[in-house]
Formats: sequence, structure tokens, C-alpha cells
Amino acid sequence: MFKYPFIFPEDTLSPIAGHLELDEPLPYRPNAEESGFYRSGQIVLDDGKTLNLVLYHNPDTAKFIYLRDCPVESNLMEIIGVDPALLEGKKKITLPGQLCLGSDRSNLTGAAIDTLFRSPVMQPTFKQYRQETIAVFPIAREGLKYQVQDAIYKNYGFYCDEIVLDAHHVFDSSVPVYNRTVEMTIFKDKDLELQQKENIAVAFFADSIASGLVMKEVIARVKERFSNLEQVEVIAPLATIRGLCRLVQTETPLDFRLRVHVFETLLNALPPDYYYSAHINTPQLHIRPELDAEYRAWWGKDSEGKSIADTACAGYGWSEAFYSPRKQIQMMNSQLQARHGLTIADIVKRNISK
Repeated sequence: MFKYPFIFPEDTLSPIAGHLELDEPLPYRPNAEESGFYRSGQIVLDDGKTLNLVLYHNPDTAKFIYLRDCPVESNLMEIIGVDPALLEGKKKITLPGQLCLGSDRSNLTGAAIDTLFRSPVMQPTFKQYRQETIAVFPIAREGLKYQVQDAIYKNYGFYCDEIVLDAHHVFDSSVPVYNRTVEMTIFKDKDLELQQKENIAVAFFADSIASGLVMKEVIARVKERFSNLEQVEVIAPLATIRGLCRLVQTETPLDFRLRVHVFETLLNALPPDYYYSAHINTPQLHIRPELDAEYRAWWGKDSEGKSIADTACAGYGWSEAFYSPRKQIQMMNSQLQARHGLTIADIVKRNISK
């Protein structure tokens, strides 16, 4: 078992310290079973609280988190800011997952989650519980794109209720360090009668986790309305260690089982706003360390020799990547210019010229 210690002392009222435990992943085999590879583990806080989690690797999770070879598309190059003439004669280009945008990203994510649900980790739930006792809670905006309900039906034939939620951050200067709180504006559970709500024992939440504020609040609100919950499964392609710790920082012990499912590896929530999140440069945190090494090499270094993959790379791929490709590029350029004096087009072009 691999152990990764961490400490987050910024919030003096509630500092976080503990370690991450991960089972050793199975040796990778290109023609593995259809469910891909998974790696179980847990967050262990110094105060004794724990959180179970599972990391997954399959061809689609790898394309989402690391690099992928994709066809040369003039429309995509235009959005990125690269002259398509630079790619004349090339049929494919290698790009990071953050540049998988819009519908292309939705399709990739849906395929990855479909494979994830075939994992032996998931199968016992659908043998133990009936379809009317399972509900899916996609959190707007990103969680709506994950297609969790579709994956459940495709793999198990279950017709599960789906309750859409809208939860997001709002500025609140009274909250130490983070300066934000959670506001919920949509909770689409009116279609369910009281008895139907009381029947729900398993909840699948769909959203990525940065600070953990939104997911922690959403789980608490759902538990209030669905009082008989026994098991909560969070599908979070991107998740930070800091955010996962927040899920179990509760005054009273959780009265249901909680587990989080993540693509490939956990991320590092970066100050000052903790929203942008990078891969952690520790090979043991990756099921296939060579994929992360290739990813880091693609991003390269800036003029001062700083490794770009150590800063705000993975966290660019949140809701904007699904809903507003041009805003995604604007966000990336803003952070890359501030931190490294580069744009994403600069980095793409220097990889083309290699």
C-alpha cells in the first residue's frame, strides 16, 4: 500500500492533516477486461475520519486526464488560436484532455463512465438494491454531462429516478480562507412522492470536486429530503485531495456509507483560490505513471524553468470545457500568462514543431 501524507494549514480554525492510502494497482495490460483497471484507497485524517475512494483507468479516462491523439480539425485550432496552416499535411495532433471541448468532451466522459460502471467495484450495488431504491443526482452544470443514468441503464437495465440539482459558489467574506459559500437554486425532486423518496437507499452524485464545499452541502441537503439513504456514491472525474477531505469534516459521524469514484489520480488544489488544480508530480499517485510523464513533457517548462504541469493545468477542465469552449481557452490563457508568460496556443505550437 502507498501512503501520501498531506497537510493544509491555511484555515487556522479547521486545519486539515492526514494521509492518502492507495492499494497498488494491477499491472497494466493493453487487452484487459472491459471494465478497465481500478485502484481502491482511502483518505485518512489525523482526527480519525476516513473516506473511501476508487481510482479508475481505462482508455477514455486516460484521454480525459492525460493526452490524446485526435484528428486535426480547423475549427478546434481556430478556438485554440493556432493557424491550421501550421498543421498542413498532418492528420493527427497530440493534445491534453483540457482541450477536449464541448460535445467531444461529453462523448468522451460518457464513454469513460460507462466503462467505470462495469467495474467489479460497482456491480454489488446493483445486485443488492432494486431499481426503485437508487437515484441519480447530477449537479448542474458539469454533472449533467456525465451521463450516469445512461451508464446505469446500459450496464444494468435499471430505470432509476434522476433528480437535477443546481448548486454553486457565491462570494461570502465571512468564510475564512475560501471567501465563498454554497447556494442551491434548483432541486428537481417534486416529481417524487414522499413514499418514493423514502424508498431511496442509494444516491449517485455527479460532479467534480475542487474545494469540496458544493458537494458537502449537496449531500447534506439530499440527506434531509431522502432520509433513508444508506449509501452515497460520488462520480467525480476530477477531484482534489483537499476537497475530498472536506466531505468528511463533519461534526457528527455520517450515517451512510460514502465513496468517491475518480478518473486516474487525485489533484492538488492550488492557492490562492483553490479552484485551479494540477496533477501531483508523484508517480505512485498514478495508475500508469508513464502517462503522467508524457503529459508533463507535453506542457514543458516556461522561460524560468518552471514546470507548467505543476500549476493550474488539470483544473481548467471543469464546466466551461463542456459548455463554453471559448471561455475555456480564455481561462487557460489568463492563468498561463499570469503564471508562465505563455498562452495555450504557444504551448500547442511548440509541441507541433518538435
